[in-house]
Amino acid sequence: MSRDEEFAIGARDWIRHVYLSAIIEAGGVPVPLPNEPTATLLLEMCHGLLLTGGGDFDPACYGEVNHGDSSGISVARDETELGLLQQAMDRGLPIFGICRGMQAIAVAKGGSLIQDVRHQMPDSVIMHSQDAPRGALTHRVIAVDDSLLKRLVSSSEFLVNSFHHQAIARVPEGMKIGAISEDQVVEAIESQDGRFILGVQWHPEDLADRESEAKSLFAAFVAAARQFQLG
Repeated sequence: MSRDEEFAIGARDWIRHVYLSAIIEAGGVPVPLPNEPTATLLLEMCHGLLLTGGGDFDPACYGEVNHGDSSGISVARDETELGLLQQAMDRGLPIFGICRGMQAIAVAKGGSLIQDVRHQMPDSVIMHSQDAPRGALTHRVIAVDDSLLKRLVSSSEFLVNSFHHQAIARVPEGMKIGAISEDQVVEAIESQDGRFILGVQWHPEDLADRESEAKSLFAAFVAAARQFQLG
C-alpha cells in the first residue's frame, strides 16, 4: 500500500482500486496488507504477493545516499515490503511487482536503482513519467527472447504506459531482465530459476480492462497463486 503523510490526521494507507479490480477480474481475491507488522500475519493466509506502485525507496536500502532525486519516501513502507518479500520468497509464493513493486524485488534481492532516469540517462528521448492519461500507451518495450514475460504476453514488442522516474540499475543475482525499453531502461525482471517472481516497470493495472498483454499478466499471477494453493 501507499502511504501519505497528512498533518491533520497523521499517516494513512491507501491502494488504487484498479489493482483490486484487476485481481478480481483474473479470478483472484485481493487481501490489502497494511504498512504494519501485522502484515506478515495476513500474508500467511495468502497464496501470492502483489507489490504496487508508489513513492521512492530510501536509497539507504540499496547502500546509497539520496542524491536529492528520491522523494515520497516512507520508511514504514520500505520496511514492510522488504519484510513481506523475504517472507514470500521463503515460502515460495508467486510474486508480482508493479513499478515500485518491481524495484522492491530488485532491492530485496540485492540490486540497486537509478535514482532519476533524466539526470542519470540524459540522452534518453523517452518520457518515462508521462503527462498523458494513465491509460495512454506512450512507449514501446521489447521482451527478451525466451523470457517468461514474452511467453505470457505472446509478443516481442508492445506499447505500455509509464509513470516512473527511477529504474533498476543493477539486476540482482538470481534475477534476469525480461524486457527493456528502446533507451535500454529495464522494463521487466524475472526469476532465473523458473519461480513466478515477475516485476514490470509500467502499470498494467490501468490497462487490464482492455489490453490483452496486461490481462495476461494478472491472469498468470492469479493462476500461479492458485497452483501454490493447491500444492
